[in-house]
Amino acid sequence: MITLGYRQFLTLRLFSLSKSANIPFMHWLLHVLYFLLLLMTDIVGLVLAAFTLPGLWLMLAGAAMYAALTKGEYLGLDTLILLLVLTVGAEIAELVLGSAGAKKAGASRWGMLGGLAGGILGGLFLTALIPIPILGTVIGICLGSFAGAFIIELGLGQAISQSALIGYGAAKGKFSGILSKLVIGLLMFIITFCMALPVHLFSKVPVTVPAVSPKAPTTSGGF
Repeated sequence: MITLGYRQFLTLRLFSLSKSANIPFMHWLLHVLYFLLLLMTDIVGLVLAAFTLPGLWLMLAGAAMYAALTKGEYLGLDTLILLLVLTVGAEIAELVLGSAGAKKAGASRWGMLGGLAGGILGGLFLTALIPIPILGTVIGICLGSFAGAFIIELGLGQAISQSALIGYGAAKGKFSGILSKLVIGLLMFIITFCMALPVHLFSKVPVTVPAVSPKAPTTSGGF
């Protein structure tokens, strides 16, 4: 029995993976490096999305750059179009849900704009209230949305109770928008990971059937 050491096994495994990608081994290692950089870009994009910044657009740009560097060997145009549709849908969902909560509570256009501006300022300045990554940012954005809508509506002559109700609606809508955007961002991450993985997992392996030569007729003779 022949036993392989860990290094020999790992080397053979890497060569088999590069062979499945149908490219030279060193080129495949370069594609693996591109893939790791793409994953880092996606993680940064998700964090930025939690700050209501254009993180999903960064994820889309990273996927497009990866496709260009690898010449579409793994991640193709159809996947990029799907990621573009998801990115646009996430932006629309965040905008609609963020304003719908305040509008449902009776906010004016200025009140909705106040909630939007307050969410941005809350994400920048209120995140430190809860020093927990992502969670502190989301809470800061929601508090900022509440304060922005509340102050604007109160300044426009609304009662304190009504202004507070509008502020609550703005915060609730903002939270729903952030949640939907993060869910779509995670979906984009999964799609990018599966499609950009530098291994052809679903490639069809041709099956060759060996040709069988016809047998020569046997003659039997008896005496």
